[in-house]
Amino acid sequence: MTELLSWVLAFVAGLPLGAIFFGGLWWTVRAGAVSSRPAQWFVGSLLLRMGIALAGLHFVGHGKPERLLLCLLGFTVARFVVTWVTRPSRDDSHGSPLEVIHAP
Repeated sequence: MTELLSWVLAFVAGLPLGAIFFGGLWWTVRAGAVSSRPAQWFVGSLLLRMGIALAGLHFVGHGKPERLLLCLLGFTVARFVVTWVTRPSRDDSHGSPLEVIHAP
């Protein structure tokens, strides 16, 4: 029973790690796009996000490959959740900056 609990907790611990990593990436892209020094945003964010993610994975994995894999699975699930939550709305009247508009 305790092994199953540690597996569930490893998966659950991967969720906030992934949310911090990919949510931070989304925030960095938005802030870096309008910044006068985008390189500092991207490098600083990368170092901070990677440090948090690697430290969390190391702590949760604790030398157990199955716990590390379950934590990575939670990390990946968080990626899909953050992507879904941060997608642009379809009723955006201003248009998406990624949307291509062709002349008639």
